Amino acid sequence: MKVDRILETCLYVDDLNAAEKFYRRILGVESFSRVNNRHVFFRCGESMLLLFNPLETAKSSGDVPTHGAHGPGHVAFAIAPDQIDLCRRQLQENGIAIETEITWPSGGRSIYFRDPAGNSVELATAQVWG
Repeated sequence: MKVDRILETCLYVDDLNAAEKFYRRILGVESFSRVNNRHVFFRCGESMLLLFNPLETAKSSGDVPTHGAHGPGHVAFAIAPDQIDLCRRQLQENGIAIETEITWPSGGRSIYFRDPAGNSVELATAQVWG
């Protein structure tokens, strides 16, 4: 077996409305679907970002196994190197506190901040991984 790529990733949030607003307005990801009080899904390039209410996904709901997590998770979004300054400026203009910026030994750069649920969000250039 050999997997090709990550198809989807998920984070768990307590307030779907705040999270949906944040990811649409701040990161500009495209809404895909929503089930009130359960989840909000976004298309992100060729992948999907899934935001779940952990209290709802812990319940049995048909064929999909129960799942959920509590506490902050992490997701990294790829950006072009020439977008670092623009991203920093947009975060600052929207009152989003930048936790840290890192220039990696490989030459890649990352900006870290939090979403409304406290998840760690990273904007990173592909060079982070060499």
